[in-house]
Amino acid sequence: MSTLHSPLHDQHVALGASLVDFAGWEMPLRYGGDVAEHHAVRRAAGLFDLSHMGELMVRGADAAAALDYALVGHMSRMALGRAKYTMMCAPDGGVLDDLVVYRRDWDHFMVVANAANRVQVAAELQARFDAAALDATVEDETQSIALIAVQGPASAGIVARMCGGGAGDVDPMRYYSGVNLLLEGGIHAYAARTGYTGEDGFELFVAADTAGDVWRLALREGAAAGLEPCGLAARDSLRLEAGMPLYGHELSHDTTPFEAGLGRVVSFGVSGGPDRGDFVGREALARLSEEGVAKTLVGLVGDGRRAARTGYAVTDGDDNQVGIVTSGLPSPTLGQLIAMAYVPTALAEPGTVVGVDVRGRREEMRVVALPFYQRDA
Repeated sequence: MSTLHSPLHDQHVALGASLVDFAGWEMPLRYGGDVAEHHAVRRAAGLFDLSHMGELMVRGADAAAALDYALVGHMSRMALGRAKYTMMCAPDGGVLDDLVVYRRDWDHFMVVANAANRVQVAAELQARFDAAALDATVEDETQSIALIAVQGPASAGIVARMCGGGAGDVDPMRYYSGVNLLLEGGIHAYAARTGYTGEDGFELFVAADTAGDVWRLALREGAAAGLEPCGLAARDSLRLEAGMPLYGHELSHDTTPFEAGLGRVVSFGVSGGPDRGDFVGREALARLSEEGVAKTLVGLVGDGRRAARTGYAVTDGDDNQVGIVTSGLPSPTLGQLIAMAYVPTALAEPGTVVGVDVRGRREEMRVVALPFYQRDA
């Protein structure tokens, strides 16, 4: 399969980005320095190309009921213009992908999937709709849509200026909501107050052929506020500080929402109200909810100099391996080593000291509650 290019590929080349293969797409890893890009988002704003993410349109008279059956969240309870973080699970409760679903109309939802899972998610959604004999179809519109994110404390003002200066459509937006915006130059965008950085921010879904104009507009209107273009490296360090899972690291078919500390996204029904009905994985997930789990995703912090990295062994006091690091790096914001790891639930209590085997040497780290970083309200 040939490598896919973002509609913004030429913009990245012009800015001197370091490009890498990511889930079959050539995407910017960084433009200058990882740490500088990370700090720009925490202190002002960063501009990200997320066009590798999958945009799957679900339409039909039974679209809401179909997503209720296919996913672990109660999608039919979403109001128009709202978004919800959810998951697609296998019958055994393992996570096939984590998703954000946007309700564009009463019979139209947009499901945003991870790039590496897009094709599988689209096929599995349609198979589940058909198996339940529900009137809903899935269309993969990824390559006709560009996704551009403006993230950081200055993001609302930047997006308002991209609309010609009026903040009337931007300021009132709630977290995890979306509206149609008209950007300068008559460009239409679906703007959602969502993101993957732990900061306030907006994700702009625009037609692929307008992506270059939107990117340049953001750079122009954000320059005075300190906006910087940011790559995948900064996105990863930002999401790790915010304790946000990454599929293929914290989430996989071998993990369940409850093990990942995300049992809250699984809806069995409204408290005191009617049961929501069957969904794929319900039986297995209900059992886990009642019985508990043997392993738990935790945060780890350390004061050493050698970072715990993905795949490193977590050990107990006797140096027996008891878990594994899923993500880890030196935190630019906090100035200490951080990691996420799966450990036995008995070792998941904050303050517990564990070891991490860093290239044959034990480095002590302590368990902390996630997230590591949380912005001021």
